[in-house]
Amino acid sequence: MEKRQCTAIVLAAGSGKRMGGATAKQFMLLGDKPVIWYSLQAVEQSQVIHRCILAAPEQEIPYVKREIVEKYGFRKVEAVVPGGGERYESVYSALCRAAQTEGYIFIHDGARPFLTEEILCSLYEEVRRHRACVAAVPVKDTIKLADDSGFAVQTPDRSRVWAVQTPQVFEAGLILEAYRQLFEKKGSLEKPVTDDAMVVEEMLGLPVKLVEASYQNIKITTPEDILTARSFLTGQGPEKA
Repeated sequence: MEKRQCTAIVLAAGSGKRMGGATAKQFMLLGDKPVIWYSLQAVEQSQVIHRCILAAPEQEIPYVKREIVEKYGFRKVEAVVPGGGERYESVYSALCRAAQTEGYIFIHDGARPFLTEEILCSLYEEVRRHRACVAAVPVKDTIKLADDSGFAVQTPDRSRVWAVQTPQVFEAGLILEAYRQLFEKKGSLEKPVTDDAMVVEEMLGLPVKLVEASYQNIKITTPEDILTARSFLTGQGPEKA
């Protein structure tokens, strides 16, 4: 079967407020490179991904073009587009830039530096079969659902609970239509949009395949995550479980 074009959307528009510093998490140094470098390097070297669209804070676009894209020679980055105040707004901005795209779109958080070719290949194989899939891992902890007062009211079967990661991958036309409907209806949404799979589930009513990825595919959100990422980078952290 002929390989279809794959476009990566890498999100680097977050403010990183939970990190507690002046520098957004995606631009903090991990080793001797900014966090966002690792995701873009995985995309640049991938045999799966053909091109990339990067979403960044509007005021940071000149910096990102100069100090990230040009400095490190990321040739697959076709455009740097302004992100929005919410994640889904950044995704939609990038999707609009890719509006005429065919094939598959891989949406990835730039604050997840441990993207691998193995993960990309697994997702590519599954999206060909199922049209929509996401990287995820089975949870290790017991999960409790709480009521509004913070009391546990339900314990889901742990064997059926997964922690969802990125990339999240979709047929291009499918995710474009899902986001188009989201923006038509966003004023009447009953709950916040937390990921792209949710947009497809809520807007189109389609199932999304969970694809086992890696426990190292963490998102850097808090200062503790930087410490964990440094241990992975130096080979001192736990291997894929």
